[in-house]
Amino acid sequence: MSLTAGIVGLPNVGKSTLFNAITKAGAEMANYPFATIDPNVGMVEVPDQRLTRIDELIPAKKLVHTTFEFTDIAGIVKGASKGEGLGNKFLENIRQVDAIVHVVRAFDDPNVTHVSNKVDPLDDIETINLELILADLESINKRYERVEKVARTKDKEAVAEFNVLKKIKPVLEAGKSVRSLEFDEDEQKIVKGLFLLTSKPVLYVANIAEDDMAQPQECEYVQQIQQYAQQEGSETLAVSAKTEEEIAQLDEGDKLDFLEAEGVEESGLDRLIKAAYKLLGLATFFTAGGKETRAWTFKQGMKAPQVAGIIHSDFERGFIRAETISFTDLDKYGSLAAVREAGRLRLEGKEYVVQDGDIIEFRFNV
Repeated sequence: MSLTAGIVGLPNVGKSTLFNAITKAGAEMANYPFATIDPNVGMVEVPDQRLTRIDELIPAKKLVHTTFEFTDIAGIVKGASKGEGLGNKFLENIRQVDAIVHVVRAFDDPNVTHVSNKVDPLDDIETINLELILADLESINKRYERVEKVARTKDKEAVAEFNVLKKIKPVLEAGKSVRSLEFDEDEQKIVKGLFLLTSKPVLYVANIAEDDMAQPQECEYVQQIQQYAQQEGSETLAVSAKTEEEIAQLDEGDKLDFLEAEGVEESGLDRLIKAAYKLLGLATFFTAGGKETRAWTFKQGMKAPQVAGIIHSDFERGFIRAETISFTDLDKYGSLAAVREAGRLRLEGKEYVVQDGDIIEFRFNV
C-alpha cells in the first residue's frame, strides 16, 4: 500500500522534530521558518503486539512488521494560497498525500521562535485551514464555469460533477472544509478526482512540553485543540515531539524505563503511528509460520482476492480461497490445531471482506 500521511503545520511548531522521532531520518531542523523546503519522506514500522503473539503460537524464522509513509512538509504561512513564503509548492506537496497530520504548538518556550510571536493554538489551526480552504476555493472556481457549460448540454458526467461543485462551493465560501460534508459513493469518486486539500482526513497533534506528558488533558492548549477538532469530527493526539525524539534514540529497555518514569504506558510515537494508520483507513492481516510471520497493510473494505494481490499478483489472478482464522481466536485457543478443533478455521471465497487481524493462507492456481 503506497498511502502516505503528510505532517503539516506553521514553521517551528515541531513538525521536523516529530518526523525525526518517527523515522529517525534526521530531517533538518532550525529555529527559523522554511528550514524544510522539499518534503522528507520516511517509512515507519507499525507497532503491533499481535505479531509477537502470533510468532509465539506459530513459530517462524523471521518477523516482519508492516510499514507506511510519513511525509514532512515545510511550514505554511499566512498567504500561502496566494504564493506567500513558498506557498504554492507546499500546497502541492499536501495535495499529494492521502491524510494530514496537523502539528500544533501547545507549549511555551521563549527560546523557540513562533512565526506569529505568540502561542495561540486555535489561531495557528485556523491560519493553516484558511489557506487550504482558499486554495480549494480557487481550484473549484476554475472548474465551476467550464463544467457548468458542459452540464447544460445534459452530459451525464458533467451534470454529476457540477452537482458536486455546487454542493462544495458555498461550504468553502463559508470558511469550512470539504470534509465537513457528507457524500454518497458516486459523489465520493468525483470528490477524489478533484484533489481537494480540505477533503483529506485530519489528525491534530498537540506538541506539548515534557512536563505535560503524564497528564496532557490538563494542558489548556490541548483542551482548546480537542474542542476545535471535535467540532469537525477529527481526532486529537498529544505528544512531546522533542522528548519523543530523545526516546527514539534509546534501546528498548531504556525506553521502557523512561516511559515508566514519565508515567506513560505507550510512547507518543507508537500512538501517533497507530492513529495515522487508522486515519488512512488502513488495517492489518497476517501470514504466519515457516520462513516468516508477516504483517501486511490493506485498505479497509477490500475483498480477499484484492488482499491476496498485495502479496503477489499471481495470488489474485489465480485466487481459489482464503483459509482464515482471526487473531482473537488464535490468542484464545492457543494453537492453530486448537483453533481447527474448535471449528474456527474458515474457508472464505472471492466475496469475503477481509477483517483487521485475519491470519490468512491463500490458495491459488495459475
